[in-house]
Amino acid sequence: MPKFQRNPTRTVKIGKVTIGGGHPIAVQSMCATPTTDIEATLQQLNALDKAGADIIRIAADNKKDAEAIAILRQRSTATLSVDLQENYRLAEMLAPHVDKIRYNPGHLYHHERAKPWRDKVAFLADIAVRHDCALRVGVNAGSVDPDKHGSDDDSITPMVESALEHSAWLDHLGFTRYCVSLKDSDPRKVIAAYKKFAAERPQIPLHLGVTEAGMPPEGIEKTRIAFEQLISQGIGDTIRVSLTVPNAEKQQEITIGKEILADIFAGRVRSVVHFYDDRLNLISCPSCSRVENSAFIDLAQQVRKRTRYAEHYAITIAVMGCRVNGPGETDDADLGLWCGPNYVNLKKRGKKIGAFKYDQILNRLDEELQAMIKTGI
Repeated sequence: MPKFQRNPTRTVKIGKVTIGGGHPIAVQSMCATPTTDIEATLQQLNALDKAGADIIRIAADNKKDAEAIAILRQRSTATLSVDLQENYRLAEMLAPHVDKIRYNPGHLYHHERAKPWRDKVAFLADIAVRHDCALRVGVNAGSVDPDKHGSDDDSITPMVESALEHSAWLDHLGFTRYCVSLKDSDPRKVIAAYKKFAAERPQIPLHLGVTEAGMPPEGIEKTRIAFEQLISQGIGDTIRVSLTVPNAEKQQEITIGKEILADIFAGRVRSVVHFYDDRLNLISCPSCSRVENSAFIDLAQQVRKRTRYAEHYAITIAVMGCRVNGPGETDDADLGLWCGPNYVNLKKRGKKIGAFKYDQILNRLDEELQAMIKTGI
C-alpha cells in the first residue's frame, strides 16, 4: 500500500474505465499510425490493448479520419479517446464512436476565429452529453491559448490560467465529466503546473504526462521524475508516457507506465531528483498519427548520436514531427528541427534558418551547434 493519500478527485467515467475517486490510475497511450490506414491502426490498437492500455487515443484532423475511427470502433473493443485538432466541429462526427474527446484550448482559435471560445466549448460539452462521452481539457506548453501568453520566464501561469478558465466554464455549463492535463517537455515545469492547478481545483481528475519527453532512456527518466513527485503527493488519476519510438515498439509506453506506477506505490522512488541544467537536453515528440513523415523518428536517433560531443553543454535541441506542437516547442529550443513531409525546418532560438532535406539537415545542424559552442551564443 502507498504511504501517501491521493487527492479526493471526483469520478469520471470513460467507456469501461473510471478515473478519479480513488480508482486505480489508468495508463494510456496513443496510436502513431495514420488514422486512415485502418489495418495498421487496428494492429496498433490491438497491440496496445494487449499490453494493458486502459485508454487509447487516436488523432482526427478531418472527415476521413472521423470515418476511419467509426470503422475502427466497430472492429475494436478498446476504450477510445479522440485527439481533436483545430476543427472542433468534427466532434459531432466522432462522438458516437469514442469514449472521450480531448481538446486543446489553444487550438480552438484556429477554426471560426470570430466565434467566442466559450461557445465552442459549450458545443463540445453538448455533444459529449448527447453521446455519453467524457472530455479532457488538454493544455500544452507548445500550443498555449494565444490570449494567455506570458513572459519567457513564466510559461506555467498561462497554462494553469487556461486550464482553470476552461474548468470553470465547463462547471458553469453543468458538465463535470472531464479531466485536465497541463503538459510541458520540462519535468520541473510539469510538476509546478500540476501542483498549482491541484491546489486550486483538487476535485478535478488529472491526466499526467511529460510531452515530448523524447527517446529512451532519457525520456523515461524525465517522465519518472515528474510522476514520482506528483503521484507521491496524491496528484494524478491517469498517465501517459510519451516516448519517441518506432511504431512497432509503441506498447513500451504502457509497459513503462505500469512499471513506474508499481515502483511509486511500492515506495521505490528517489528521495533526490537529478535533472541536469549543464548538459545537452534533447526534446522529441512521441510518435503519433499527427506526424507528417515517420522518418523523423530515425532522425531523432541520428541527432542524438551526432550531438554526443556536446553532451556537457547547456543546449536544448528539439526534434518535432508534427505541425501541432512543433512550432511552439522548436521556438523555445536553442536549435529546433520541425519535420515536415519532405523538409526539416531548422530554427535557432525561434528564428528560422531554412528548410533542408532529410539527408541534408544533420550536417547543417552540426554547423549551427558547433558555432553555438564556439561562440557561446
